[in-house]
Amino acid sequence: MNLLDNNNLQWQRYTGGDAFDYPIDYSDAVLDAREDGRLELLVKWEPNCYCHFHRHMAETTSLVLQGELRVTDIDLATGETLDTRIRTTGDFAHKESGDVHMEQAGPEGALVLFSIYDSTGKGQLAQSLSSDGQVITTTTIERIFKRLDSESA
Repeated sequence: MNLLDNNNLQWQRYTGGDAFDYPIDYSDAVLDAREDGRLELLVKWEPNCYCHFHRHMAETTSLVLQGELRVTDIDLATGETLDTRIRTTGDFAHKESGDVHMEQAGPEGALVLFSIYDSTGKGQLAQSLSSDGQVITTTTIERIFKRLDSESA
């Protein structure tokens, strides 16, 4: 599979609403999901847009395939910015579970490959958070399997 020629994938789009004070516009496509809690996901951002503020609940690696991605780590207890870095094409990163951050694409958008692994067996992959750190939704491996079932129906 050529990840740069990805128009044939099943993309799910996410956008923001009035509850968010930043532009949310990104899509993801599941490449592989396994019962042992492993997930391979391709995510693309529209130019200068964000994904939801979130916390990784599983070990995550990522590789920027196109564009640039600004990653801002947040201290959930205080809401303060801990670090901001710009990841460009070819940048690889590994994070343990518990990582809390915002991601925003650069002016050309971004395409990123994520490998997520829940070694705990709980099935929790990530949590979308409100600006005050409250959990809005939890993405689980079970939810991913339900999505794949509905896409194949």
